[in-house]
Amino acid sequence: MSNTLPQLAPQTDTLESLRAEIDRLDDALHDILMARAEIVTRVGALGAKGAVPLRPGREADIIRRLLRRHRGALPKRVLPRIWRELLAATTAMQGPYTITVCEVPRASGTDGYATLTREHFGTGTPTRVHRSPAQAIAEVSAGTAIAAVLPMPSEQDDSREAWWTALLQRDTPRIHVVARLPFWSPRAEGAPQVRALVVSAAAPDRSQHDHTLLGLELSPEMSRARLSTALTEAGFVTSGILLRRDEHDPRSLLLVDVDGFVTEDDPRLAMLGTLRPPVVLGAYAMPVDGETP
Repeated sequence: MSNTLPQLAPQTDTLESLRAEIDRLDDALHDILMARAEIVTRVGALGAKGAVPLRPGREADIIRRLLRRHRGALPKRVLPRIWRELLAATTAMQGPYTITVCEVPRASGTDGYATLTREHFGTGTPTRVHRSPAQAIAEVSAGTAIAAVLPMPSEQDDSREAWWTALLQRDTPRIHVVARLPFWSPRAEGAPQVRALVVSAAAPDRSQHDHTLLGLELSPEMSRARLSTALTEAGFVTSGILLRRDEHDPRSLLLVDVDGFVTEDDPRLAMLGTLRPPVVLGAYAMPVDGETP
């Protein structure tokens, strides 16, 4: 489809004629939405999404493509908001689902993570709020929720908050990081300023621009600097290394954010010299700027 606006009716600009034109375009938009829903139904019949109807990589690429082709007076930052609601609604067509949220109490008293979840997964999507990451992840493991929204890891997290270390165990079902929130910026005034990762029992799907999270276990002899050098020599481009040490455990656990979509059969992982084979904890589509994609 060419990047052109729908043909406008040649009329003299009066309030009545312009309102009539808006009504005509609204009807055309509605027709297209209904046609899109029919296609989504056919996709669902093929079983393309599997047991967990989440494809965050595919959804990210849809929004990126629309931002690239957008023109006109409508602000670009509006597009992700509109399409996130549309994507949430069409996902729900394939069966009801729930998102769990770990809401960290904050001094302001606002529910930043719950608000961020509704912003991304749709205002009408059922959500359940928990006060610990383990509770939110447990629902994903049990199949009572398709995804959990969890606070972005920090080196200041205590053992209860460092939820990513549990993913190193590769329990069944395998839980992966599949998205990062918020997916778009700039943030409107009053929007939650928190950052989060989304985990699911579905494997992450590749998009046009991804980052991967690696979980590593190091011996006491290997420093963060040595690991950084090993990552570079193996060909990885890192954007963050989070180190976690326990005074009762000589090992170090690291969460490493690397550019690209990495799978566990990537030969570069064997070059890192870790105690155990690195664990690919998941991947996420890189967020976009709603004004400059």
